[in-house]
Amino acid sequence: MPVIKPTCLRDVKLRANLADVVGRTVTLRKAGGARLKGLCPFHQEKSPSFHVDPDKGLFHCFGCNKSGDAITFVRETEQLNFTEAVEALGQRFGIVIEYEEGSGGPGPEQRSLRQELLALHDLAAEHFHQAFKARDATGSFMRTYWTEQRKFTPELADEFKIGAADATGSGLGAMLLSRKFSEAALRQCGLFFIYDDALLTPGALRPRFRGRLMIPIRDHQGRVVAFTARQTDLTPADDPAREAKYVNSPETPIFIKGNLLFNLDRARSQVGEGKPFVLVEGQLDALRCWSVGLSTAVAPQGTAITEGQLALLRRYHPQVECFFDSDSAGQKAALRFLPLALKAGLEARFLTLTGAEKSDPDVLFLERGLAAYAELRRGALGAMAFACRAHLPAPEGASVEQKTRASVALFELVAMAESEVARSQFLAEAAAGLRLPLAAMQRDFAQFQLRGARPAAVRPAAAPAPPTPSPSAGTIERDLLLLCLHFEHLGKPLGSVIAHDWIDASHPAGALLNRFLAEFEHDGWPGRDQLDALLETATERALVAALLFDAPRIDDPAKVAVEGLKLLRARALEPRLRQIELALAGAGADSNVDAISLLKQRTELQRQLRAPLGLPAPA
Repeated sequence: MPVIKPTCLRDVKLRANLADVVGRTVTLRKAGGARLKGLCPFHQEKSPSFHVDPDKGLFHCFGCNKSGDAITFVRETEQLNFTEAVEALGQRFGIVIEYEEGSGGPGPEQRSLRQELLALHDLAAEHFHQAFKARDATGSFMRTYWTEQRKFTPELADEFKIGAADATGSGLGAMLLSRKFSEAALRQCGLFFIYDDALLTPGALRPRFRGRLMIPIRDHQGRVVAFTARQTDLTPADDPAREAKYVNSPETPIFIKGNLLFNLDRARSQVGEGKPFVLVEGQLDALRCWSVGLSTAVAPQGTAITEGQLALLRRYHPQVECFFDSDSAGQKAALRFLPLALKAGLEARFLTLTGAEKSDPDVLFLERGLAAYAELRRGALGAMAFACRAHLPAPEGASVEQKTRASVALFELVAMAESEVARSQFLAEAAAGLRLPLAAMQRDFAQFQLRGARPAAVRPAAAPAPPTPSPSAGTIERDLLLLCLHFEHLGKPLGSVIAHDWIDASHPAGALLNRFLAEFEHDGWPGRDQLDALLETATERALVAALLFDAPRIDDPAKVAVEGLKLLRARALEPRLRQIELALAGAGADSNVDAISLLKQRTELQRQLRAPLGLPAPA
């Protein structure tokens, strides 16, 4: 495994702007001073507790306690190992990565499968795009289809790298084989049908996509991870999916349909106050929105919307407008979306087409442009108004039974809201929409909640959770570690006073304190900004980053250090003293206990516990 030079690591940390790195994944806003904050990418939350300090090059989440630097962030969010994360940052910021002599740089065989698949898809997207632009029969057909049938511009095709696969697959397999991708990457990329025992030759790589318009699917960081292929007149009769209008790449190590939204990589930087996400059904709907200037449109990958996709939206902006097709399938999809949106903490509104305008976003915006969006917004429905219309389209003439069924359906939605204020507002809107007295709705909702709570009372008791470590475990060591990092002049005096067996090294804080004090004692302390060589695990790196993120406000750090020493000493010696006293109390006349030896040990422990503790002056 190649080893990156320490000097190069320091260069990467200095030059890789953490705000830029994190900003690819999290929408950051000012949090006071130089700090920025946003919704944490490592756990679901509705209020931002994820903070970034660009000056220190550190991030810390006050919700889940994840901490680290730019390298840690790339490792965690992109599932890379340490070396790959450094290399990814080097590529992004134009930093040449240097390796220790003899360790060797990473060759193609050393790249992770994930990195290979990303590189392969990038090449495939360019290959298909060049086929789209080629002056041959396939290219001419696809450009005509794009501009005359779909009514999109050539500039949009260039911007999104729209591609073409001819009836034989455009020679993609031969091109990728010539680039020396691994067998695992070629078999798992999803672009080919390959027999399990086949030798990988151009003939063995049977293309999945033939005679189709190719639309690259990008993750939220803008990397091509899959394709959607639109059927055309060039799609051959022997295509296994000939009748399917759209065919997506299968799921791969870099593509999970339920975790991605088409165009999120662009839309996430466009949302803001008064500019919510607009959720449409398909990729071409999203492309049409973009082409007319509606830049916040996103679309699922041909499947029902998922909780993961909505959590991803919530990370960037809390508001979303749902604009699905006005047919029955589109409205059912919108109704399925609503409870998931409420559960994710999104403020959802619904753009609806009525009367003669019933159609889909692609046709509407093609005919009327961005002005149509402004009109739709004026008639947008809130969550409860939309649900009322869906469950009871004509409340005036509805029977009691119909209104009862509709109210139960709405109660299930109201219960999704975590805030009591939101629930009260939703109930008021539901009562108005169903033409029912609010007081009656409130009483029925209270009964609904009670009925929902009762089954839990008769369920078998869950198995007891396994014991968890005490929250205070390692607290003393952590506090002393904090002092060593922020008041480095205390490191050597602390190392000279603390007995090695006072420290509990069974947890990261204790292990690090031991290691750091040894460096202080032997004059090998490299300084808190150059600790990489002393940190052995990701957990240790995260702990140090968390401790460095906020400078403690301590008027007299030496006094705090002495208090910590006293606690360490008491924790180490007092249990021994109690054991000796118990042994002495149980010793009888014929006991084998050496009472004299125990008395001497007790005296010595008592002396140590009474002895004053202090720190020697730094040399």
